[in-house]
Amino acid sequence: MTADEQVAEPAEDTQTLTEHLGELRTRIIRSALAVLIGMVVIIALYDQVLEFLKQPYVDLCTSKAEDFCDPNLFITSPTEGLSTRIRVGMYGGIIAALPVILWQIWRFVVPALHAKEKKYAIPFVVSSLVLFAAGGTLAYITVGRALDFLIGWAGEDVGELFTVSSYISLIGLMIFAFGVGFLLPVLFVFLQLVNVITPRTLLKSWRYATIGVFVLAAVITPSGDPVTLMMLALPMLFLYFVAIFVGFLVLRKRPEAA
Repeated sequence: MTADEQVAEPAEDTQTLTEHLGELRTRIIRSALAVLIGMVVIIALYDQVLEFLKQPYVDLCTSKAEDFCDPNLFITSPTEGLSTRIRVGMYGGIIAALPVILWQIWRFVVPALHAKEKKYAIPFVVSSLVLFAAGGTLAYITVGRALDFLIGWAGEDVGELFTVSSYISLIGLMIFAFGVGFLLPVLFVFLQLVNVITPRTLLKSWRYATIGVFVLAAVITPSGDPVTLMMLALPMLFLYFVAIFVGFLVLRKRPEAA
């Protein structure tokens, strides 16, 4: 029997609080090490990563009039270049380590699930990665439209001069906001698995969920523009109903089994 199989045994439910805290510490340390390794790799590839992240802004400036925006990014202090490199490494390290982080989360919560539900480990990790990647990709595609909207509203007589740190903060937060927003269906499915909420309850609450999704999208959208808000809220609302459908499929045999 492997160590992972031992972790999944029901006997782990009898762990003391100290043992649970020790387990949590182990999972956190493993996740932190994965983030650190990813961070080192991203910093080593900083120039290529920065060029990739700049591309939506460069494409926007190329498609507009010459005086609309300057595709170059600038620094305004001697330390800004270093701090931006570290920030890019941190963002990229977390994304690169996401498979490890998600797996550690699953291994920590799996003792609370029924035996038949523990088989969803791989689907949980894979679906989370796919949804986060989809959200991040949508953010990358959307950032150009967001900048177009924001620059256009600055005024005709106002010139723009973006620093590399402000641009990286914007696009980095957008990728995380969209990625995390797209992970909400996984959370809803998990809550249905552990009987915290039922698919019927989620379906009956669709009106409140709609309002909540738009409010959440408005809060976590870094740019604050309506274009980005709609690009995030509508897919999140669609995924909310997908989570309900998945919940019905997964739980439809549970009463018979009981």
